[in-house]
Amino acid sequence: MNISTNDIVVTGFSAISAAGSGVAAIRELLDSGHSALTAVPEDVPGGSGQLWGKAHSFKATDFIAPLKARKMDRCSQFAVAAAGLALKDAAIDLKTVAPERIGIALGCGFGGVANSAEFLAGYFSGGVNGLTPMLFPNTVSNAPASNASIEHGLKGPNVTQVQRFCSAESAFTMACRFIAEGRADIMLTGGADDLMPLLLAGFAATGQLRRYASSFGEGSGVLVLESGRHASARSAAIKGTVQGISTVGLLPAGSEQEGLDRLLSASTAGELVSISGTTSAFPALLQRTAAAESFDLSTVTGRSLAMGGVSMAVLLASLGAGQSGLHLASSPEGPYYAIRFTGGTPVQP
Repeated sequence: MNISTNDIVVTGFSAISAAGSGVAAIRELLDSGHSALTAVPEDVPGGSGQLWGKAHSFKATDFIAPLKARKMDRCSQFAVAAAGLALKDAAIDLKTVAPERIGIALGCGFGGVANSAEFLAGYFSGGVNGLTPMLFPNTVSNAPASNASIEHGLKGPNVTQVQRFCSAESAFTMACRFIAEGRADIMLTGGADDLMPLLLAGFAATGQLRRYASSFGEGSGVLVLESGRHASARSAAIKGTVQGISTVGLLPAGSEQEGLDRLLSASTAGELVSISGTTSAFPALLQRTAAAESFDLSTVTGRSLAMGGVSMAVLLASLGAGQSGLHLASSPEGPYYAIRFTGGTPVQP
């Protein structure tokens, strides 16, 4: 499926990751060839010899009032912080924007798992009386987007997508649709996920830890999408333009080239390519982009189900004015996404 995205621009972006707050820290790691991954503690089941991208330097109260932060799960804290940074980067004054015209579409893989585990542990150990009501609102995957909209006063569309390693890309696509259909002027989009020992134990139990779950990370990447008309009306700096989105559900054996032809144009030479999800496990797909400069954050800040937002933010921050960029994402069983951008006015990330 090819989706035309007329008149949709990027006016801001942000990232919270193992590298710290902001995109500049990640770009520095890419330039130096270093990584923010650290060793998983030996006492984490299945974690021996593994690396993970824990956001050790993240402090929620740097972005959220302490009493509010205490009521949120860690994934929601990431989303609220990244959304605030992205709005600031886009120079959006929420007092001048109709709240029902700005929304959020966020990808999320395991948000709420930590609170779900704690909530259910209370039930199993103490029955109904052992349940903690305050935990319940954060046991669902849409809690991060909901908390971000509450904190920042976003009253437009609010959607959460869970589509394995393409969760952020699926959310991005829906955000573009909301703007194209006139249902919003501004959409925050991207992904958020947190990482906890329980996840690694689960991956180890299912035999996934040393395959697609290796070097998992956490954090949030958020982009501010805006209709070109709205961005022009407020004289916003354009940091990128969305050129189009292509997606295929499967690459069936024997028909891979047909699927790749639908997903990609004939050439990617001269483009900067960001690789997300499990794309690096598909040689045929990588071969089609071999002529382009590319980067993969899985070995820098870690891989997760919703970290495509971070990759797209870094891609946009790295594009020169007018330069073409391609974001590729995939899950082991599909789908596959190709999102094309053009760089805008040079800006400081």
